[in-house]
Amino acid sequence: MTDATQVYHVFIRATAEEIWEAITNPDRTARYFYRTAIAITPEARTTRGPDGDDWGTDAVLEFDPPRRLVHEWRSAYDEALAGEPVSRVTWEIEQRGDGLCLVTLVHDRLEESPATAADVAGEGWMYVLSSMKSLLETGSGLPAAS
Repeated sequence: MTDATQVYHVFIRATAEEIWEAITNPDRTARYFYRTAIAITPEARTTRGPDGDDWGTDAVLEFDPPRRLVHEWRSAYDEALAGEPVSRVTWEIEQRGDGLCLVTLVHDRLEESPATAADVAGEGWMYVLSSMKSLLETGSGLPAAS
């Protein structure tokens, strides 16, 4: 799949605030996002790889806790992908009652970044969302994928 717009949905038994914290806190992201520590503030998304390598800082375009987050995306974890134009990721968290939320992730603006689109498609984002769901519902993310 190399679609210029990719859309993923997952239901998570957690509050919107807990999900927001899992997306924006580097101590939490390191437990489910391929061991990557991601800190997100209203201004920037800063990423550090599993070995502490600086994978760059991207602009945050919208910061509306705990409902909506929009940030730029550059695949700095791979030299070839890092050369492609920046794309965009949108997180939407919708409270559904009974402690359940629907998380929708849209990764778009991938028209000029076909290698990035292929890299994050399918299992890429599905692993991240599934692992975040597992962490929030059981206390443990999925085993670190390679």
